[in-house]
Parts: sequence; structure tokens; C-alpha cells
Amino acid sequence: MKSVHVETDVPYEVTIGRGLLHAAGEWLAKLTPSRVAALISDETVAALYGDSVTQNLTQAGFHVHRFTFPAGEQNKTLVTYGRMLDFLAACQCTRADTVVALGGGVTGDMAGFAAATYLRGVRVVQLPTTLLAMVDSSVGGKTGIDLAAGKNLAGAFHQPSGVLCDPDTLATLPTDVLADGMAEAIKYGVLCDASLFEMLAGGMPAMDAMESIIQRCVAIKAGVCAEDECDRGQRQLLNLGHTFGHAIERCSDYQMPHGHAVAIGMVYVTRIAQRLGLCPADCVARLQAALAANGLPVAAPYTAEALAQAALGDKKRAGGTLTLVLPKAIGACVLYPVQVTELQALASIALEQ
Repeated sequence: MKSVHVETDVPYEVTIGRGLLHAAGEWLAKLTPSRVAALISDETVAALYGDSVTQNLTQAGFHVHRFTFPAGEQNKTLVTYGRMLDFLAACQCTRADTVVALGGGVTGDMAGFAAATYLRGVRVVQLPTTLLAMVDSSVGGKTGIDLAAGKNLAGAFHQPSGVLCDPDTLATLPTDVLADGMAEAIKYGVLCDASLFEMLAGGMPAMDAMESIIQRCVAIKAGVCAEDECDRGQRQLLNLGHTFGHAIERCSDYQMPHGHAVAIGMVYVTRIAQRLGLCPADCVARLQAALAANGLPVAAPYTAEALAQAALGDKKRAGGTLTLVLPKAIGACVLYPVQVTELQALASIALEQ
């Protein structure tokens, strides 16, 4: 078992270990005196783990209310979020009680946002069941939903009281969903850990290595979030590949999975960095090879104009300026502010082969 301490305003632990989902009740009982839990998951995860987690929480003395919703980014909406709030109210959950987010990034984001806003804030814990959620989205307190205008445009910072990662759940993931998480893990390598990048560049790691990979990614994110919890400065580095990635997701009507879109977004910004003379000439090729080895795409069928238009809705935009994250090398990146009027030209560079 491994753990990472996250030193935000409300500190918490990310606990990582195989089989830990079977001890979720005992773990949660140490975090709260209340014995009421609102378990939120999508239909896919509920079918796999909902009954066992409910039983485990019940055995630890919790009264469990359950809410499920249809799986997929297309359901990360105001409608689903509203149903979650109505569910919490109908269960008469109080500020002493706990929202338990069981699932991937969509579940964690929405359940976290519901917890952040119901009664102006109740406790939430994250039980991520996908690699993407374990290495990235369950940590750091970003919660939210998508609007028609763009991804994660409504949300709040609301740190969890704890995160419990059980790598055994990765065995049930389809290959493309596992690859989705590898994109975020590779992101951390490109961002600030060349040795992690090299470890992942050869292809999908063995399951026995996942615990250490998750710990390393979480440790990187925890360090950044401790310095910039509310994303006003250096935390924006964690958005490597996300500006164009989110634009790709929107252009695909959210049919392109998040990690796949981020993988392409990383290629695009690395190509821009290479053209600007910021990174060595081999960076794009090395990144493309690593992504392909992990079953990830390196291009999308959208025009520069479409990508630029979609990127205008990026939540990081400040007036006429948007900050890209550009690699200087594999293992080092910088923040690079650009004018929104430059986006289409930059997108054209990104699409060059």
C-alpha cells in the first residue's frame, strides 16, 4: 500500500493499493463520525462494484443511499447534476454526511460538484475506478460539468476528504479506457519527469507496475496543487494538451474520449513548440511514438478553424488571452500566453505533418 499527502488548505491522503476497495467502509469510517453515505456512480460502474461497495459500507455501519446515471461524457450536464442535487435533498443528506464518488472522471467531477454546492458544501470522497481518475482527476479538487459552450465551464474547487485507489479495478477496463488514463500519465512525463516518460514510452505497463505509476503521477499533481490550489498560476501547467484536447472533444460532440483528445492535444502543442524553436526537433516524433505504443491517436480530423473556434470557450481564457502549455523538452514545459486572434494560425501549425 502506498500513500501521497496532498497539502491543500484542507489536507488529505491519497491511498493506493490493490484490494483496497473491499476496505472502503473501514477507510471511510476513519474520516467521518457520520454514518450516512450517498454513493454516486454511473450505470456501468454500479453494475461492477455498486453492490460490493454498498455492502462494505453497510458492514462498517453506514446507511447508504445510491444514485446512478447513464455513463458517458454526454451525460455530464446540468440535467444530471440537477438530478444529483434532488437526490441528495430527497435523502435528507446533511452537512455531516458524505458523498462517495465511485467511478471515473465524469462521476468524480459531477459528484464533487454536487457535494460542493449542496448545502453550500458537504464532504466528498473519491473512489476512482479508472486509470485516468486515479492518476489525475480524483486529486486536486476540480469539480464541474459541461455546458453547450464547452467542457467544465461550470464547476467549483472542492477538495475531497480522501481518495482511495484500488488498481485491481483496472482489470475490468476496456483497452481504450485504460489507454485514456495512459495519456494523462504520459502527460506527467512530458511535463516534468523524463524518466516516467521513458518508462511509459515502450507501451502499456504490466498491472504490477500500476501502483507505482499512480503514486508518481499523484505525487506530481499534489506538489503542484499545494503551490497553486486554485489554478491561478503554475497549476495551469497540468493542462498540457488540454486546450486543443477540449476543443477536439467539443468538435467530436464528446464522442472522442478525454484522454485520447489530450493525447492529440499534446502532439499539437509540441508541434507548435517545435516550430517556435522552444523544443528539440525530435520531441514530436518521440511523443507520437510513445502515444502510439499505448494505443492512443496522434491526430484528429478537424480543421484549424474549427479547433480555434472551439478553443475560444476554454475556461482558462482571460479576455483576449489564452495560455498554452508548451514543452521545452520531454520533461520540462512552460506557460505560453497567446492572443486568441493567434489561435487559428497556431492551430494550422499544429496540424502540419
